[in-house]
Amino acid sequence: MANKNLNAAKAAKKDEFYTEMTDIERELQHYWPHFRGMVVFCNCDDPYESNFFKYFALHFNHLGLKKLICTCYNGSHVQGNELMIDFGDFMDEPKKIAFKVEITEVKDLNGDGALDLADVRYLLQNDKNVISILKTGDFRDPECIELLKEADIVVTNPPFSLFREYIAQLIKYEKKFLIVGHQNAIHYKEIFPWIRDGKIWLGYGFKGSAAHFYSPYEDIATSGNHKRDMIRVSGVNWFTNLDHNKRHEELDLVCHYSTEEYPIYANYDAIEVSKTSDIPCDYPDKMGVPTTFLDKYNPDQFEIIGLAEGDLGKELGLKPYDRELKKLNKSLRDGQVFYMKNGIPQKPYSRIIIRNKHPKINE
Repeated sequence: MANKNLNAAKAAKKDEFYTEMTDIERELQHYWPHFRGMVVFCNCDDPYESNFFKYFALHFNHLGLKKLICTCYNGSHVQGNELMIDFGDFMDEPKKIAFKVEITEVKDLNGDGALDLADVRYLLQNDKNVISILKTGDFRDPECIELLKEADIVVTNPPFSLFREYIAQLIKYEKKFLIVGHQNAIHYKEIFPWIRDGKIWLGYGFKGSAAHFYSPYEDIATSGNHKRDMIRVSGVNWFTNLDHNKRHEELDLVCHYSTEEYPIYANYDAIEVSKTSDIPCDYPDKMGVPTTFLDKYNPDQFEIIGLAEGDLGKELGLKPYDRELKKLNKSLRDGQVFYMKNGIPQKPYSRIIIRNKHPKINE
Protein backbone atom coordinates (compact mmCIF):
# COMPACT_ATOMS: atom_id res chain seq x y z
CA MET A 1 0.00 0.00 0.00
CA ALA A 2 2.87 2.37 0.80
CA ASN A 3 4.33 2.05 -2.68
CA LYS A 4 0.85 2.52 -4.14
CA ASN A 5 0.63 5.77 -2.18
CA LEU A 6 4.09 6.72 -3.41
CA ASN A 7 3.02 6.28 -7.02
CA ALA A 8 -0.04 8.42 -6.37
CA ALA A 9 2.19 11.03 -4.76
CA LYS A 10 4.50 10.99 -7.75
CA ALA A 11 1.61 11.47 -10.15
CA ALA A 12 0.25 14.36 -8.08
CA LYS A 13 3.73 15.86 -7.58
CA LYS A 14 3.22 15.34 -3.83
CA ASP A 15 6.68 13.92 -3.24
CA GLU A 16 8.08 16.16 -0.53
CA PHE A 17 9.42 13.39 1.69
CA TYR A 18 11.89 13.81 4.54
CA THR A 19 14.51 11.17 5.34
CA GLU A 20 14.98 9.85 8.87
CA MET A 21 18.12 10.85 10.72
CA THR A 22 19.00 7.24 11.52
CA ASP A 23 19.06 6.35 7.80
CA ILE A 24 21.24 9.37 7.03
CA GLU A 25 23.66 8.57 9.84
CA ARG A 26 23.88 4.92 8.80
CA GLU A 27 24.83 5.81 5.21
CA LEU A 28 26.95 8.92 5.72
CA GLN A 29 29.36 7.20 8.11
CA HIS A 30 30.96 5.49 5.11
CA TYR A 31 31.87 8.73 3.31
CA TRP A 32 33.38 11.03 5.94
CA PRO A 33 36.83 11.39 4.28
CA HIS A 34 35.15 12.83 1.16
CA PHE A 35 33.81 15.88 2.99
CA ARG A 36 36.85 17.55 4.53
CA GLY A 37 37.29 21.07 3.16
CA MET A 38 34.23 20.73 0.93
CA VAL A 39 31.15 22.86 0.22
CA VAL A 40 28.06 20.72 0.78
CA PHE A 41 24.79 21.66 -0.91
CA CYS A 42 21.41 20.31 0.22
CA ASN A 43 19.21 21.79 -2.49
CA CYS A 44 15.89 20.11 -1.77
CA ASP A 45 15.87 20.70 1.96
CA ASP A 46 13.83 22.92 4.21
CA PRO A 47 16.08 23.42 7.26
CA TYR A 48 12.98 23.55 9.46
CA GLU A 49 12.59 19.81 8.95
CA SER A 50 15.40 18.45 6.79
CA ASN A 51 17.52 15.93 8.65
CA PHE A 52 20.19 16.38 5.99
CA PHE A 53 20.58 20.00 7.07
CA LYS A 54 20.58 19.00 10.74
CA TYR A 55 23.14 16.26 10.15
CA PHE A 56 25.65 18.48 8.37
CA ALA A 57 25.08 21.40 10.75
CA LEU A 58 25.69 19.18 13.78
CA HIS A 59 28.71 17.46 12.17
CA PHE A 60 30.08 20.60 10.51
CA ASN A 61 33.28 20.73 12.56
CA HIS A 62 33.79 16.99 12.80
CA LEU A 63 33.60 16.62 9.02
CA GLY A 64 35.75 19.69 8.48
CA LEU A 65 33.30 21.32 6.08
CA LYS A 66 34.15 24.59 4.36
CA LYS A 67 30.53 25.62 3.91
CA LEU A 68 27.00 24.21 4.16
CA ILE A 69 24.33 25.54 1.79
CA CYS A 70 20.69 24.59 2.11
CA THR A 71 17.77 25.74 -0.03
CA CYS A 72 14.02 25.19 0.08
CA TYR A 73 11.34 26.08 -2.43
CA ASN A 74 8.23 28.25 -2.34
CA GLY A 75 5.28 26.72 -0.54
CA SER A 76 7.01 24.12 1.61
CA HIS A 77 4.39 22.27 3.65
CA VAL A 78 6.58 21.91 6.73
CA GLN A 79 8.06 25.36 7.34
CA GLY A 80 7.94 26.47 10.95
CA ASN A 81 7.58 23.05 12.58
CA GLU A 82 10.84 22.82 14.51
CA LEU A 83 13.64 25.32 13.83
CA MET A 84 11.50 28.42 14.24
CA ILE A 85 13.11 31.32 12.38
CA ASP A 86 12.01 34.95 12.55
CA PHE A 87 11.51 36.27 9.03
CA GLY A 88 10.35 39.67 10.22
CA ASP A 89 7.99 41.15 7.62
CA PHE A 90 7.59 37.74 6.00
CA MET A 91 6.32 36.03 9.17
CA ASP A 92 2.63 36.33 8.19
CA GLU A 93 3.02 33.82 5.34
CA PRO A 94 6.08 31.67 6.06
CA LYS A 95 4.88 28.85 3.81
CA LYS A 96 5.31 31.00 0.71
CA ILE A 97 8.96 31.83 1.28
CA ALA A 98 11.83 30.24 -0.58
CA PHE A 99 15.17 30.85 1.07
CA LYS A 100 18.74 29.66 1.41
CA VAL A 101 20.89 29.14 4.46
CA GLU A 102 24.68 29.38 4.22
CA ILE A 103 26.82 28.33 7.18
CA THR A 104 30.60 28.68 7.31
CA GLU A 105 31.08 27.85 11.00
CA VAL A 106 29.18 26.32 13.91
CA LYS A 107 30.12 27.33 17.46
CA ASP A 108 28.79 26.83 20.97
CA LEU A 109 26.86 30.07 20.72
CA ASN A 110 24.63 29.60 23.76
CA GLY A 111 27.54 28.65 26.01
CA ASP A 112 26.15 25.36 27.27
CA GLY A 113 29.34 23.46 26.49
CA ALA A 114 27.92 21.40 23.63
CA LEU A 115 27.19 21.76 19.93
CA ASP A 116 23.59 20.83 19.27
CA LEU A 117 20.43 22.00 17.51
CA ALA A 118 20.03 24.77 20.05
CA ASP A 119 23.25 26.32 18.71
CA VAL A 120 22.07 25.93 15.12
CA ARG A 121 18.75 27.57 16.00
CA TYR A 122 20.57 30.40 17.78
CA LEU A 123 22.80 30.92 14.74
CA LEU A 124 19.86 31.12 12.35
CA GLN A 125 17.92 33.48 14.56
CA ASN A 126 20.73 35.87 15.41
CA ASP A 127 23.02 35.95 12.38
CA LYS A 128 20.99 37.50 9.56
CA ASN A 129 23.93 36.96 7.18
CA VAL A 130 23.24 33.23 6.98
CA ILE A 131 19.69 33.55 5.59
CA SER A 132 18.48 35.15 2.38
CA ILE A 133 15.31 35.00 0.32
CA LEU A 134 15.21 33.21 -3.04
CA LYS A 135 12.83 33.66 -5.96
CA THR A 136 11.61 30.06 -6.15
CA GLY A 137 14.15 27.77 -4.48
CA ASP A 138 13.62 25.24 -7.29
CA PHE A 139 16.83 23.35 -8.08
CA ARG A 140 16.35 24.33 -11.75
CA ASP A 141 16.18 28.06 -10.99
CA PRO A 142 19.26 30.07 -12.11
CA GLU A 143 19.83 31.19 -8.51
CA CYS A 144 20.09 27.58 -7.35
CA ILE A 145 22.20 26.57 -10.34
CA GLU A 146 24.75 29.22 -9.35
CA LEU A 147 24.85 27.71 -5.87
CA LEU A 148 25.26 24.27 -7.42
CA LYS A 149 28.29 25.50 -9.36
CA GLU A 150 29.86 26.59 -6.07
CA ALA A 151 29.21 23.26 -4.36
CA ASP A 152 31.56 20.29 -4.21
CA ILE A 153 29.11 17.61 -3.00
CA VAL A 154 25.32 17.48 -3.17
CA VAL A 155 23.50 15.39 -0.56
CA THR A 156 19.72 15.25 -0.41
CA ASN A 157 16.50 13.38 -1.09
CA PRO A 158 15.28 14.90 -4.38
CA PRO A 159 11.67 14.63 -5.63
CA PHE A 160 11.18 11.15 -7.06
CA SER A 161 8.98 12.58 -9.81
CA LEU A 162 11.90 14.72 -11.04
CA PHE A 163 14.70 12.19 -10.50
CA ARG A 164 15.72 11.97 -14.17
CA GLU A 165 15.98 15.73 -14.52
CA TYR A 166 17.64 16.15 -11.15
CA ILE A 167 20.43 13.64 -11.67
CA ALA A 168 20.99 14.85 -15.24
CA GLN A 169 21.76 18.28 -13.79
CA LEU A 170 24.32 16.81 -11.41
CA ILE A 171 26.02 14.95 -14.25
CA LYS A 172 25.98 18.06 -16.45
CA TYR A 173 27.79 20.15 -13.83
CA GLU A 174 30.11 17.25 -12.90
CA LYS A 175 29.17 17.28 -9.22
CA LYS A 176 29.86 14.67 -6.59
CA PHE A 177 26.65 13.51 -4.95
CA LEU A 178 24.92 11.15 -2.56
CA ILE A 179 21.15 11.16 -3.08
CA VAL A 180 18.12 9.04 -2.29
CA GLY A 181 16.16 7.44 -5.12
CA HIS A 182 13.87 4.54 -5.88
CA GLN A 183 15.50 1.46 -7.36
CA ASN A 184 13.14 1.77 -10.35
CA ALA A 185 15.48 4.52 -11.54
CA ILE A 186 17.96 1.78 -12.45
CA HIS A 187 15.63 0.87 -15.33
CA TYR A 188 15.34 4.39 -16.73
CA LYS A 189 16.90 4.62 -20.16
CA GLU A 190 18.30 8.02 -19.17
CA ILE A 191 19.92 6.66 -15.97
CA PHE A 192 21.21 3.17 -16.73
CA PRO A 193 23.89 4.23 -19.28
CA TRP A 194 25.51 6.30 -16.53
CA ILE A 195 25.51 3.21 -14.28
CA ARG A 196 26.99 1.12 -17.09
CA ASP A 197 29.68 3.74 -17.77
CA GLY A 198 30.70 4.08 -14.11
CA LYS A 199 29.34 7.58 -13.54
CA ILE A 200 26.77 6.43 -10.97
CA TRP A 201 26.69 3.49 -8.57
CA LEU A 202 24.74 2.39 -5.52
CA GLY A 203 25.63 3.25 -1.94
CA TYR A 204 25.46 0.96 1.07
CA GLY A 205 21.68 1.07 1.05
CA PHE A 206 18.76 1.29 3.43
CA LYS A 207 18.18 -1.47 5.94
CA GLY A 208 16.05 -4.09 4.21
CA SER A 209 15.95 -1.86 1.09
CA ALA A 210 13.09 0.06 2.70
CA ALA A 211 12.79 3.41 4.39
CA HIS A 212 10.31 5.49 6.34
CA PHE A 213 9.90 9.06 5.14
CA TYR A 214 8.07 11.83 6.92
CA SER A 215 5.30 13.14 4.67
CA PRO A 216 3.39 16.40 5.26
CA TYR A 217 0.50 15.14 3.11
CA GLU A 218 -2.26 13.54 5.16
CA ASP A 219 -3.55 11.54 2.18
CA ILE A 220 -0.09 10.03 1.64
CA ALA A 221 1.22 9.45 5.16
CA THR A 222 0.44 6.16 6.86
CA SER A 223 -0.16 5.22 10.45
CA GLY A 224 -1.02 1.97 12.24
CA ASN A 225 2.14 -0.09 12.60
CA HIS A 226 4.18 2.71 11.00
CA LYS A 227 5.34 5.88 12.65
CA ARG A 228 2.89 8.72 12.70
CA ASP A 229 2.93 10.84 9.52
CA MET A 230 5.38 8.44 7.91
CA ILE A 231 5.24 6.59 4.63
CA ARG A 232 7.11 3.30 4.27
CA VAL A 233 8.68 2.85 0.84
CA SER A 234 10.35 -0.36 -0.25
CA GLY A 235 12.95 -0.56 -3.01
CA VAL A 236 14.73 2.65 -1.98
CA ASN A 237 18.46 3.11 -2.39
CA TRP A 238 21.30 5.61 -2.33
CA PHE A 239 22.76 6.72 -5.65
CA THR A 240 26.24 8.20 -5.62
CA ASN A 241 29.53 8.80 -7.39
CA LEU A 242 31.49 8.94 -4.13
CA ASP A 243 33.73 5.90 -3.83
CA HIS A 244 33.25 3.60 -0.85
CA ASN A 245 34.68 0.33 0.44
CA LYS A 246 31.65 -1.84 -0.32
CA ARG A 247 32.04 -1.05 -4.02
CA HIS A 248 35.39 -2.87 -4.02
CA GLU A 249 34.39 -5.97 -2.07
CA GLU A 250 34.88 -9.03 -4.25
CA LEU A 251 31.84 -11.24 -4.71
CA ASP A 252 32.67 -14.79 -3.65
CA LEU A 253 31.67 -17.06 -6.55
CA VAL A 254 31.18 -20.73 -5.66
CA CYS A 255 29.12 -22.06 -8.58
CA HIS A 256 30.50 -23.66 -11.73
CA TYR A 257 29.07 -23.38 -15.22
CA SER A 258 27.13 -26.25 -16.79
CA THR A 259 24.84 -26.29 -19.80
CA GLU A 260 22.14 -27.94 -17.70
CA GLU A 261 22.06 -25.26 -15.02
CA TYR A 262 22.49 -22.16 -17.21
CA PRO A 263 20.28 -21.95 -20.32
CA ILE A 264 21.34 -19.79 -23.28
CA TYR A 265 18.96 -17.04 -24.33
CA ALA A 266 17.12 -17.66 -27.56
CA ASN A 267 17.51 -14.07 -28.78
CA TYR A 268 20.90 -13.05 -27.34
CA ASP A 269 24.28 -14.73 -26.92
CA ALA A 270 24.37 -14.91 -23.12
CA ILE A 271 23.40 -17.33 -20.36
CA GLU A 272 20.62 -16.90 -17.82
CA VAL A 273 21.67 -16.54 -14.18
CA SER A 274 18.60 -16.34 -11.97
CA LYS A 275 20.38 -15.26 -8.77
CA THR A 276 23.44 -13.16 -8.13
CA SER A 277 24.71 -15.88 -5.80
CA ASP A 278 24.54 -18.34 -8.74
CA ILE A 279 27.00 -16.45 -10.98
CA PRO A 280 29.46 -19.11 -12.15
CA CYS A 281 33.09 -18.50 -11.28
CA ASP A 282 34.38 -20.08 -14.50
CA TYR A 283 32.22 -18.59 -17.25
CA PRO A 284 34.12 -16.07 -19.42
CA ASP A 285 31.32 -14.71 -21.61
CA LYS A 286 28.12 -12.68 -21.25
CA MET A 287 25.56 -13.42 -18.53
CA GLY A 288 22.12 -12.05 -17.71
CA VAL A 289 21.70 -11.34 -14.00
CA PRO A 290 18.95 -9.70 -11.86
CA THR A 291 19.18 -5.94 -11.28
CA THR A 292 19.78 -6.71 -7.59
CA PHE A 293 23.28 -7.62 -8.77
CA LEU A 294 24.11 -3.90 -8.56
CA ASP A 295 24.12 -4.20 -4.75
CA LYS A 296 27.15 -6.48 -5.13
CA TYR A 297 28.71 -4.91 -8.20
CA ASN A 298 32.48 -4.52 -8.06
CA PRO A 299 33.84 -2.76 -11.19
CA ASP A 300 37.21 -4.45 -10.65
CA GLN A 301 35.55 -7.87 -10.88
CA PHE A 302 32.76 -7.39 -13.44
CA GLU A 303 32.00 -5.45 -16.59
CA ILE A 304 28.46 -4.15 -17.15
CA ILE A 305 27.54 -4.50 -20.82
CA GLY A 306 23.95 -3.34 -20.91
CA LEU A 307 20.36 -3.65 -19.78
CA ALA A 308 18.10 -6.15 -21.54
CA GLU A 309 14.97 -4.04 -21.34
CA GLY A 310 13.00 -2.02 -23.88
CA ASP A 311 14.93 0.41 -26.05
CA LEU A 312 18.17 -0.34 -24.21
CA GLY A 313 17.71 -4.02 -24.98
CA LYS A 314 17.17 -3.24 -28.65
CA GLU A 315 20.34 -1.12 -28.64
CA LEU A 316 22.13 -4.07 -27.06
CA GLY A 317 21.27 -6.16 -30.12
CA LEU A 318 18.52 -8.44 -28.82
CA LYS A 319 16.82 -10.19 -31.70
CA PRO A 320 13.04 -9.74 -32.07
CA TYR A 321 11.12 -12.83 -31.01
CA ASP A 322 9.06 -14.95 -33.36
CA ARG A 323 5.47 -13.69 -33.10
CA GLU A 324 4.25 -17.26 -32.91
CA LEU A 325 6.02 -17.60 -29.60
CA LYS A 326 3.73 -15.02 -28.02
CA LYS A 327 0.91 -17.50 -28.33
CA LEU A 328 2.90 -19.62 -25.87
CA ASN A 329 3.92 -16.75 -23.58
CA LYS A 330 1.98 -13.49 -23.83
CA SER A 331 4.46 -11.64 -21.60
CA LEU A 332 7.17 -11.63 -24.30
CA ARG A 333 8.33 -8.15 -25.30
CA ASP A 334 10.89 -6.93 -27.81
CA GLY A 335 14.06 -5.73 -26.14
CA GLN A 336 13.92 -8.42 -23.43
CA VAL A 337 15.76 -11.72 -23.22
CA PHE A 338 14.04 -15.11 -23.12
CA TYR A 339 15.06 -18.76 -23.21
CA MET A 340 13.27 -21.96 -24.13
CA LYS A 341 12.30 -24.66 -21.66
CA ASN A 342 10.36 -27.73 -22.77
CA GLY A 343 9.32 -25.88 -25.91
CA ILE A 344 7.89 -22.92 -23.95
CA PRO A 345 9.57 -19.48 -24.01
CA GLN A 346 10.57 -18.32 -20.53
CA LYS A 347 10.97 -14.58 -19.95
CA PRO A 348 12.82 -13.68 -16.76
CA TYR A 349 12.34 -10.32 -15.11
CA SER A 350 14.66 -7.46 -16.13
CA ARG A 351 18.25 -8.58 -16.68
CA ILE A 352 21.57 -6.75 -16.64
CA ILE A 353 24.13 -8.21 -19.03
CA ILE A 354 27.56 -8.59 -17.42
CA ARG A 355 30.90 -10.31 -17.94
CA ASN A 356 33.32 -11.64 -15.34
CA LYS A 357 36.67 -9.91 -15.90
CA HIS A 358 38.64 -12.67 -14.17
CA PRO A 359 36.91 -16.07 -14.66
CA LYS A 360 38.60 -18.98 -12.88
CA ILE A 361 38.88 -21.30 -15.87
CA ASN A 362 40.45 -24.75 -15.40
CA GLU A 363 40.95 -24.30 -11.67
